[in-house]
Amino acid sequence: MSRLNKGAAEQHFPLPALLQKLVCVMAVALALVCAGAYAPTTAQALETAKITARPNTGSGSAVVGGTETRVTWEVQADADEELSGLSLTFVDGTTFGTDDTRLTMLSGEDLMDRTPMKPTCKADGQTLKIDFGETAPAGGFFRVEVYGVTFPVEGGDEAFSGTYTLADGSTKKISKIPSVEIKGVTAFDNFLADLKEQPWVEAWNSNMFLRLFLNPVILVQSLPIVFKGFLMSLSIVLVAFPLAIPFGFALSLMRISKSRILRCLAGIYVNIIRGTPAFLQIYIAFFGLPLAGVKVDDYVLGVIVMAMNSSAYLCEIFRAGIQSIPKGQNEAARSLGMNAFQTLLYVMIPQTFRNVLPTLTSEFILLYKDTSLLAAVGVVEIVMNARTIVATTGSITPYVVAALFYLVITLPLARLVSGLEARLLGTAETKKKRPTKSAGQVVATPADHIAGL
Repeated sequence: MSRLNKGAAEQHFPLPALLQKLVCVMAVALALVCAGAYAPTTAQALETAKITARPNTGSGSAVVGGTETRVTWEVQADADEELSGLSLTFVDGTTFGTDDTRLTMLSGEDLMDRTPMKPTCKADGQTLKIDFGETAPAGGFFRVEVYGVTFPVEGGDEAFSGTYTLADGSTKKISKIPSVEIKGVTAFDNFLADLKEQPWVEAWNSNMFLRLFLNPVILVQSLPIVFKGFLMSLSIVLVAFPLAIPFGFALSLMRISKSRILRCLAGIYVNIIRGTPAFLQIYIAFFGLPLAGVKVDDYVLGVIVMAMNSSAYLCEIFRAGIQSIPKGQNEAARSLGMNAFQTLLYVMIPQTFRNVLPTLTSEFILLYKDTSLLAAVGVVEIVMNARTIVATTGSITPYVVAALFYLVITLPLARLVSGLEARLLGTAETKKKRPTKSAGQVVATPADHIAGL
């Protein structure tokens, strides 16, 4: 009976046969994996590491058409590819030179070892063909520098194509060469080019001082760029100053209140802000808050810092204005039945703002100039834009242009302050003198008329 059961079990559950099949399947799979791991990989095509054009506008990083520039092309060969030549095709309308084309092989750690090569370069229509002359080592990293490149004046995305030649003479196409954005030439660019060629400009720039501080070409070129920073600075101060006025006025009321706590809090804030440089306050806000996990937009944070700084000074201005009003006016308002709020709203505030208006205008000028400190933390205002141009041109002229944009605002406002002060002091000069009022001539009464009275 046990034998019958055993035979039935083997008939229904053939375990050894299943195990043999499972082992065979696993062996085949393992063989396939090993074959895939150790099989020789196919060679990858030549890859472009980067392709760039040198900025040719004199400021910024733009590349414009119609002006010579330099194209730098870097390629990486595969580990089993031995190159003997390269070719780069430019878009129609592009001109380039071949005499000064440089070919350098980079190697070593971080590609810091440079081996200059002496290729043979020739132009074939829009294609620059570079013959190495000898086969380069496999897996080489090459840098090609093409000088005298002039892109079409229309601009657009410059699409490149190219090929590479192997040691056996076979040629393969290079895929995925990045395009370079070319800015079209505008009427303003043409004006700058004509201005640069003027004889008087060349004579002017022959003087080193004039060339560094008042270069006519860079001055005109800087105007639209610095103007963008001017709009940014103006937008910051036009938002920050109105925000600082109510905050500063509230602080001034706290400074003169009867509550010791309010006076103490306002005094601590005002003394800290006025006792530390605005530059340091900007650094604390822009570098300290991100470390604390607080991320705020640069423009918004710049407005907040400028408003907080100005409010401390406005507090003292308003406090002096309030204290300059005679106490009798406060008592007169109370005698007329006004409460404290009505007295403040209808009597104190109008006279305070009238008295401090010249000083408020001066504070606005100071705040506008202090926006230049935001350039240190990357806010793109007047000084930041000017500094970018200086870094690319090596001329101080953009800073002179920035000074002109500051003077456009500060000089008229300074004149306005003088006029307001003269008016409040009663010393303002009028264009036309009004005739003095006369009571008329006194006619003597006749003696006979007096006798008849």
